[in-house]
Amino acid sequence: MARFLSLEKEVFGLDISDLSLKIIKLKKRGDFFSVTSYNHMDIPSGIIEKGVIKKEDDLVKIIIAACKNAKGQKLNTRYVISSLPEERSFLQVIQMPTMEPEELRLAVPFEAENYIPLPMDDVYLDFEITTPAKNHVNHLDVLIAAMPKKIVNSYVSCLKKAGLVPVALEVEGEAIARALIKDDNSIAPVVLIDFGKNGTDFIVFAGHSIQFTCSIPISSHQLTQVIAKALQIETRKAEKLKMKFNLDIPAKDARSKKIFLAMEPILNELTNQIKKYLNFYQEHASHGHRDVPETIQKIFICGGGANLQGLTGFLSQKLHVTAELKDFWANVSSRQLQDGVNKNFLSFATALGLALRGFKNSE
Repeated sequence: MARFLSLEKEVFGLDISDLSLKIIKLKKRGDFFSVTSYNHMDIPSGIIEKGVIKKEDDLVKIIIAACKNAKGQKLNTRYVISSLPEERSFLQVIQMPTMEPEELRLAVPFEAENYIPLPMDDVYLDFEITTPAKNHVNHLDVLIAAMPKKIVNSYVSCLKKAGLVPVALEVEGEAIARALIKDDNSIAPVVLIDFGKNGTDFIVFAGHSIQFTCSIPISSHQLTQVIAKALQIETRKAEKLKMKFNLDIPAKDARSKKIFLAMEPILNELTNQIKKYLNFYQEHASHGHRDVPETIQKIFICGGGANLQGLTGFLSQKLHVTAELKDFWANVSSRQLQDGVNKNFLSFATALGLALRGFKNSE
């Protein structure tokens, strides 16, 4: 979203969401990457709400603690690429006439006004030309990204107060796509679902870029809460039961039936929301030049909520599209991962994508 410095220093990826914070630092040797430092910390409810930082000083303390206590090697750099909340962002692919770079730089803000529901003076705007799957178009496809200045400034403020130097800020969806899509290229459109602790990101990627994004207000934490309520147990115990439950196995005993019946309405609503956005994209996907299939071919799932056993089969059956857990270490050739990352690797997609950006930008 915004670049502040040239990438001459080692950087790490910092994923900040409403209820958790994750760190990944990579080391590159030739064509291979390995994770050198990582961390995961919970953020108490109320510090960040729907992407808006409510208690800046509290968040600063958590960032400092997460960096200081990073696992693996000591985090020996202050330079960071941090995430920005997907639910506060505006990403859109727009069409522009073919023109010189300087003309495009001046023209994009005027065209962006037609798509961004905020005054241009109130947002930071970034854009890049997206490469078509095949070079046959007579215009430019431009991915625009906008974020309210108040949101960006608050995240930058927290990073600086924590003693960090923000090299770049990036919307979660862009980082997720970088982690999940090998070589930033997918001829057929695919959907990326980040089923997280505090919400779900829906991302369509086709060709060489994101085509469409939205946020779905359904989270894996909601599943934990309804289990806790149904069984009248603590949230911590409900989380453990959720992780042991398997949607592929029919519930037989009374407790299993209660767990499934508690989760079923939320899972059905998640499915309905995904179906709605699948239909929306496929109805609006064709604009006469894209030499790629318009039908969604596959759904890749990541995020901590993706660890729910049987979720891929449940979604595949309901949506009639193959859903699978994505091995997003596809862009990280080395498997030398710390145990703590392996145990919950699906939740580190955004942090990995942010860390990978540091290397891509420095090449």
